[in-house]
Amino acid sequence: MAGLTGVWQAGKGEVGQAVKVALDAGYRHIDGAWIYRNEEEVGEALQSASVKREDIWITSKLWNTFHAPEDVEPALDESLKKLGTDYLDLYIIHWPVAFKKGSNNELDEKLTADPYPTWQALEALVDKGKVKNIGVSNFNIPRLENLTANPLKYQPAVNQVELNFLNPQPELLSWAKAHSLLLEAYSPLGSSKQVKETLGRPEIKEIAKKLNITPAQVLISWHVQRGTVVLPKSVTPSRIKENFEVTALPEDAFAKVEAAATSHPPQRVVNPSKGWGLDFDVFDDYPY
Repeated sequence: MAGLTGVWQAGKGEVGQAVKVALDAGYRHIDGAWIYRNEEEVGEALQSASVKREDIWITSKLWNTFHAPEDVEPALDESLKKLGTDYLDLYIIHWPVAFKKGSNNELDEKLTADPYPTWQALEALVDKGKVKNIGVSNFNIPRLENLTANPLKYQPAVNQVELNFLNPQPELLSWAKAHSLLLEAYSPLGSSKQVKETLGRPEIKEIAKKLNITPAQVLISWHVQRGTVVLPKSVTPSRIKENFEVTALPEDAFAKVEAAATSHPPQRVVNPSKGWGLDFDVFDDYPY
């Protein structure tokens, strides 16, 4: 699936215009989060858009400090108010890490080890009609298995993860397909410091030249053919429009990109474990 735009790291004064350009270009999915601190500006752009609310898929994310069941609905209500809508199409647990109430990074070990109470609070929001679908983000396979081992009323619709040429995560993709879980790729062209390197890869440039498309379009098309949702982020109008164009890659071209992507050690960029002062790695270790 394509036709999506993310607003992570979009600065104040930029994000509203980016949303307007994206909607005009045909995008119909706006991926945001409480922690991005720009939901009010996104909401203003949505209100001024000529596209009907029911034709736009709006995603937001539950931040780590709101995992306590009683805090989930108030956190959602704050996002709904800023976005100017009475429901979300998708609400995601942003990280498989819970912080204690009122803390920036003090670990809540109990809710980190067992996210089921948080998930039940999300399920209640579906029943109330405030959320259409619920999902997770940055969950590895053990954490997914830990959550889904519970008697869930609603299964996770998506797992949004850092997924790109340099961090292709084939095992996670395989697990997700086997369990009917859709992966959403953030940083699909690589994180900011990786984009230039990724787009300059000889095999990507070669395929782009052969198909008369851009290297970015090669990579986005590769993601789509892998069966993932793509969340390209840009505030540059020309790139927003470029990223919307998806081409069916010939089988040999797709196989070439897949082989190149999975032939090197994965390079993950987004990992806040140390920054949060955790004594474990969110993605590798599983003490909680």
